[in-house]
Amino acid sequence: MNEVFGHLSGHPRRDPMRELISTMLSHRTTHTNEEKAYFQMLEKFPIWQAVMDAPVEELTQALAPAEFPGAKALNIQKALRLIQVEHPDFSLDFLHDLDVPQAMAWLMVLPGVGLKTATLVLLFNFQKPVFPVDTHVHRISQRVGLIGAKVTHDKAHQILLDMLPKDALVLYNLHRHLLKHGQKICTWHSPKCEVCVLQNLCNYYADVRSKGIDLPYKG
Repeated sequence: MNEVFGHLSGHPRRDPMRELISTMLSHRTTHTNEEKAYFQMLEKFPIWQAVMDAPVEELTQALAPAEFPGAKALNIQKALRLIQVEHPDFSLDFLHDLDVPQAMAWLMVLPGVGLKTATLVLLFNFQKPVFPVDTHVHRISQRVGLIGAKVTHDKAHQILLDMLPKDALVLYNLHRHLLKHGQKICTWHSPKCEVCVLQNLCNYYADVRSKGIDLPYKG
C-alpha cells in the first residue's frame, strides 16, 4: 500500500504523554472531538500535575467533547498518579529501554489503557514491533479474510502480528495506510470497492460486491 499512500518515515506525530492521553480520549470518539477535549483539558489544566490534581467534576467538564468524559477523567487521573509514583516528571521515555512484553505490561496496568492504546504508544513513539488494531484495521482485516468474522480486536493484535514482519517501520506504515484506507475507501457503510487496490485479495469483494449485492458489511 506504500505505492498508493506513500512511504511514511515513522517520525512520532506527538510526544508519548500526548499519544497516551489522546488515545485514551479517542475511545468511541471522533478525532475532532478527541482533539477538542484534549486541548480544552490543557487550556484549563496546563500541566500534568494540574490535570492529576483537578477536581474530577471540572476535568469531566473540560473533557465533555469526548464520549464518557466522567469515566475518562477518572482513568486519566488514576493513570497520572501511577505514572508519577515512578516518574515524577511524567515522562514515558523509560519505555525505550524496556522490551515489548515489559513495556506492554507496564502500560496496561494503567486504568483505561488496553491493547490498542499500549501498542499505539509503543509503535508510534518508541518504534517497538507491535501492531495496533483499531476499528479500521479490524474491519479491513475481516473483509479481506486475514481474520475470521468472530475474531475480536484483542485477539486480532497477535494474529495479525504473527503474519507480519517484525519491523517497526513496516508495521507503522501498514497501520497508518489501513487507517486511511478504512476512512476513505473501505468504509463501514457502502465501501468503495470499485476503486479499492485490495480488490483482487478481498473475500468481501469476491463474495458480495462483485456479484452486485450492495449490503453493509456485518462482520
